[in-house]
Amino acid sequence: MLTVVGCLVQSHDLRLVALAAATCALAALTTVCIVSHARRAEGWAQGGWLAVAAAAGGSGIWATHFIAMLAFAPGVPSGYDVVLTGFSLVIAVALAGSGLSLAVLVGGRAAAWAGGAVLGLGIAAMHYTGMAAYDVAGQKAWDPTTVGVSLALGGILGGAALAAQVGARGLARQLPAALLLLLAICSHHFTAMGAVTVTPDPTLAVSASAVPNAWLAVAVALASFAILLLAGAALALDVRDRRHAKLEAERLHSLANAAVEGLVVCTDDTVVSANRSFAKLVGLPQGALVGTALSAYLPGDAARLALAGQPDRPVEAELRQADGTLVPVEVIMQPVEHAGRPHYAVAVRDLRARRQAESQIQFLAHHDALTGLANRASFGKRLDQEMRAADAGGRKLAVLCLDLDRFKEVNDLFGHAAGDAMLESVARIVSAELDDAQMVARLGGDEFAVLAPCDGPSEAGRLAERILEALRAGKAGGNGPQVATSIGIALYPDDAQERAALLSYADTALYRAKSEERGTYRFFEAKMGVEVRERRLLEHDLRHAVARGEMHLVYQPQTDVGTGAVIGFEALLRWKHPERGYVSPALFIPIAEESDAILQIGEWVLREACREAASWTQPLSIAVNVSAVQIHSPHFVGLVHEVLLRTGLAPHRLEVEVTETALISDPNRALLTLRQLKSLGLRVAMDDFGTGYSSLSNLRSFPFDKIKVDGSFVRSVDSNEQTAAIVRSVLGLGRGLGLPVLAEGVETEAELGFLAAEQCHAAQGYLMGRPSPIAQFARHTHGTIPVTSDDRKRA
Repeated sequence: MLTVVGCLVQSHDLRLVALAAATCALAALTTVCIVSHARRAEGWAQGGWLAVAAAAGGSGIWATHFIAMLAFAPGVPSGYDVVLTGFSLVIAVALAGSGLSLAVLVGGRAAAWAGGAVLGLGIAAMHYTGMAAYDVAGQKAWDPTTVGVSLALGGILGGAALAAQVGARGLARQLPAALLLLLAICSHHFTAMGAVTVTPDPTLAVSASAVPNAWLAVAVALASFAILLLAGAALALDVRDRRHAKLEAERLHSLANAAVEGLVVCTDDTVVSANRSFAKLVGLPQGALVGTALSAYLPGDAARLALAGQPDRPVEAELRQADGTLVPVEVIMQPVEHAGRPHYAVAVRDLRARRQAESQIQFLAHHDALTGLANRASFGKRLDQEMRAADAGGRKLAVLCLDLDRFKEVNDLFGHAAGDAMLESVARIVSAELDDAQMVARLGGDEFAVLAPCDGPSEAGRLAERILEALRAGKAGGNGPQVATSIGIALYPDDAQERAALLSYADTALYRAKSEERGTYRFFEAKMGVEVRERRLLEHDLRHAVARGEMHLVYQPQTDVGTGAVIGFEALLRWKHPERGYVSPALFIPIAEESDAILQIGEWVLREACREAASWTQPLSIAVNVSAVQIHSPHFVGLVHEVLLRTGLAPHRLEVEVTETALISDPNRALLTLRQLKSLGLRVAMDDFGTGYSSLSNLRSFPFDKIKVDGSFVRSVDSNEQTAAIVRSVLGLGRGLGLPVLAEGVETEAELGFLAAEQCHAAQGYLMGRPSPIAQFARHTHGTIPVTSDDRKRA
């Protein structure tokens, strides 16, 4: 080793030697820190960290060698071969990366020793390649023994460095590994330099293409700069990890203290520890609670009951706060082990929120949740009181019924949030126009009613005008769509002397106002009773329509948008009255639902549609609309099961279409019915999606198999950007929920092309076929012919 020492002292500039050692130390520390991050990473991130570590370690080895070579002064001209110099850098990075990857990816100390040995081999390969690149005007001679020692030092110290790095976290614990890696690089280099002897030879000259020392200095400077960058990154990551670990510890501590209930651990009556929630509940610092008596906070029998040996049994009590205030609480005790001794864990739950919720429930029983106005039940009670007061005082009483014009369009175009804001705005504006003797209530949906004692029609009319003018001047939420309403007025006792009749007449006047001129008011007139009687006659005839054979079904095809093939039919009800002719379903279906005649009619539709579908040779689906009354009927599921058994129709071919309004009145009952239908094997579709009150909530809560987009959204979808955006959103929602989407009301090729481009599953409309008797579709129900473009043109 005297040769090595002599070479270092006599043939090297010690200042550059020190610089080489400093560069090597920085590179070693950087490499060790980055390897630590690589051990904790996974997947692609781990590969990325290993690549960075290879670059840092390889360039550090290379920079150390050539800085030391700049310090080497053999006293003869010298230079560096460009190709071999660059190749030495590639070797350093490649073998360093191989060794580090072996140590990290395999894991364990054995792999670390093996990876370190590969790293040491990389140090040696780089060094001797670099020495081969060293072009000197003399002869180079090598001492084999010293060369062997240099190889051993690199391999052993490299393995020891990576073995020491296993499990080390934090800068301080990684310093030994970095020091060993520094020794591996430096000891190998200077031992190997001691193994070479340069003998000047005048007959040899340095190649003209050799890189001068100055250029090598630039290359080394760049490598050193890269090491500095990587070192900075490693340091930043280490600081970030420390901060993350600290934040994680604080978060866990916060979670322990963030329990909703107050938690107290005590022995007998003495508090051993308490969490922040209990400290906040009693109004004292958390540290001041230790050693105090639990009975100081749970006076009377509360503490005794809590510690009476009845675990998991809640006891309601009162907790005394620091200022003497008593708070209603619920106390639950559980025995625990603490510090090797038996203790009690006492959970103290604040009941103030529960009591407030109970009060809120009591409020909601008589008020509307959204607007805070009186609900229908409260309005009915108040109306009875005011009617008695009007009789006693000889005055009149006006009932004003309001609903919002085109409120459904507001929900469809602006969303339900805008609709809710409009309802709140109406409640606020109307309430501001009333005095203490008057009241406004929300009866449901967009229906409001105003109760106003008055002297006659003129006073009631002036109130209606004030309300209409105030609503015209206001907007929902201050910047939403314009509020517009119509008002119907009925007077007590002039128009009716019973509550139900008075409300009915006010509602009749409202619909007259809406039909004649929206945004105005109308008083009830006796001739409006004719319309009521006409409605009752229609209801009477409707009850006998099925028995008289006046009802029949037509079918509209549902087609696959991509292929154009018919995949099923929707059964649609038609009523041909012997005197009135065809009556619109939009007219008689609501009447049937209000009179419960829909149960008889719906049963006939279900039986007839299933009977017809069972006769088809092609297993196409049949869709049947089901009303809210049917969904909430306790016998509906049994009826469906009986019809399927009697007709022999496979359950999976029957699709029940339900509108959102059928779900709102009794969601729990509707959910039970739909689940029972699903258990029979039926499919359930949401019909007229987007036109109900809470579409997204319903999709999440109810077991739907398909979404049917209402035709009002599909119409002109190819030319109306707003409509197109809505349809795209619905299709995206369907894809996200895994639900196929069927678009209704498709009438043009352009609309169908838009749906195809947006990957809509199925379509239905006049373009594919108008509702017709099933005989017109025999080639689809009993053949294999899909709908073609020619068919659409004929339709």
